[in-house]
Amino acid sequence: MINPFSSLELWGGLFGGLALFLLGMDIMTKALKLTAGNHMKDLLARFTRNRFIGAAMGAIITSIIQSSSVTTVLLIGFISAGVMSMAQSVPVIIGANIGTTITAQILAFKVTKLALLLIASGFFLSIISKKGKIRHYGSMLLGLGMVFYGMNVMSDGMAPLRSYEPFIDFMANLESPIIAVVIGAAFTAMVQSSSATTGILIVMAGQGVLGLESAIALILGSNIGTCITAGLASIGKPREAVRTTLVHTLFNVLGVMIWIGLIPQLADIARWISPEYNGLSGVARLVAESPRQIANVHTVFNLANALIFIAFTTQLGRLVEWLVPDKPIPVDEDLQPKFLDQSLLITPSIALDTVSREIVRMGTFTRNIVDESMPLALSNNLQEIKQIAQKDKVIDSLHHHILEYIGMISSSDLTSEQSKRLVHLIQIVNGLERIADGIATDLVVSSVKRVNENVIVSQQTSQVLMEFHREVVKALDTALMAIASSDKKLAKHVRAMKGGVARINKDFARHEIQRLTADAPNRIATYAREVEIVDILDTIFRITRRISRFATQPKEKAIKDDKLALPEV
Repeated sequence: MINPFSSLELWGGLFGGLALFLLGMDIMTKALKLTAGNHMKDLLARFTRNRFIGAAMGAIITSIIQSSSVTTVLLIGFISAGVMSMAQSVPVIIGANIGTTITAQILAFKVTKLALLLIASGFFLSIISKKGKIRHYGSMLLGLGMVFYGMNVMSDGMAPLRSYEPFIDFMANLESPIIAVVIGAAFTAMVQSSSATTGILIVMAGQGVLGLESAIALILGSNIGTCITAGLASIGKPREAVRTTLVHTLFNVLGVMIWIGLIPQLADIARWISPEYNGLSGVARLVAESPRQIANVHTVFNLANALIFIAFTTQLGRLVEWLVPDKPIPVDEDLQPKFLDQSLLITPSIALDTVSREIVRMGTFTRNIVDESMPLALSNNLQEIKQIAQKDKVIDSLHHHILEYIGMISSSDLTSEQSKRLVHLIQIVNGLERIADGIATDLVVSSVKRVNENVIVSQQTSQVLMEFHREVVKALDTALMAIASSDKKLAKHVRAMKGGVARINKDFARHEIQRLTADAPNRIATYAREVEIVDILDTIFRITRRISRFATQPKEKAIKDDKLALPEV
């Protein structure tokens, strides 16, 4: 008897087919993210208020994108933005597990004969078409064809195992649920795809080398294995990512603990709801019935867990927030971005959202500098005046990091709307940086000159300047809120403030003419310094009006939340 484990054909078929399967899943997932990312983002934002609808959205979105990790990335983005709470994300994670069962259902229908046709169609669509969307659809077909073809290759490679006694004995030992769960978890963690594990199990069942009970135990293990992969991926990531991973882990591990002692009952359910082939017997019947039974039990397991845990979403959310509390942010970390995560670059629409959040954070620092500047600019304390310039280091650092991250996004395959939004975000971040420079450089220099020239600003002039300053801060606050919520009304309100600011400017000009002609000491230097302050404030207001034009997303629906507020810094 030829030892199949020394056969190049078997190993080449197994691992070559697995490589094709994983590569196809990767190609298909990336294409789906590019075509459906924005729509999936809007769906999640709109339909997560109710836990049952949230679970349904998680299942639908994951079944479309075919990747629970992408769904998790979307959730991390919303939680980071404050648009979604941890409790609201839990049902979506629960639903995502249901969505992953779609792959197994498709594979169990034995549509693998379409593999080469799908590969050919997808390949030619992706290289011939000049339209981005058509190319993405071609990549989706190409990836799906590679998944099917990989299944075929694995199936052919495993054929010799039917008659190999040591392998049959090994599979018999998998009747121990604990051993099977450990093997399923380890293999899934290694290949980083629970869909791949399920696909291999369906192939093995189709060759008659795997029983239903053993397959169920391996599937339970694969649910734990996918958590290990997610856990490793969350190392070094923000707290929101760790919490989301922990919810996924708790849900799957607790689910396995519930069902590991009920594997015979799960097998009976799978046989009951799956088609029977009474005309066949022995291995032939096992080959015909097992693939559909495995796919069905995978769906039943995840659906049952969802029904069990859906009532405890709030408790799970609070538990992970208690287990992974927020850590205090040292002052030095102000110089580092809070939301710019390179793992989000695979989904440009979410990466752009993170840029918007980081810009609002940067804008909050800018707003604080503007707000603090006027009282100090009118004082005679040179030390405090010069300290304003030091605060600009935070804005300069964030400006650098944001532009660097935007450069990474620009290398992705963006839609026309995403490209326009990218340009808008660049305009906003550059505008905020110029506002901060206007305070840290221009206003500080002017204030130092005023002190050195012994210029004293009168109480009446100070009141006019403070009124102007308050309008500028109000405009900047409103612009930042417009950017945070993509609110057109707020952006329009900023631009409408032009009339009021112009009136204050004219009143100040008349006041300064009177000051210039008055018989007062040092009036020329006083006039020059006071006009400089007004010019600086007027420049800040004009930049604020300009960036408000770029506050709303081009041709995209904004994500709104009544509780949305500027981030604390």
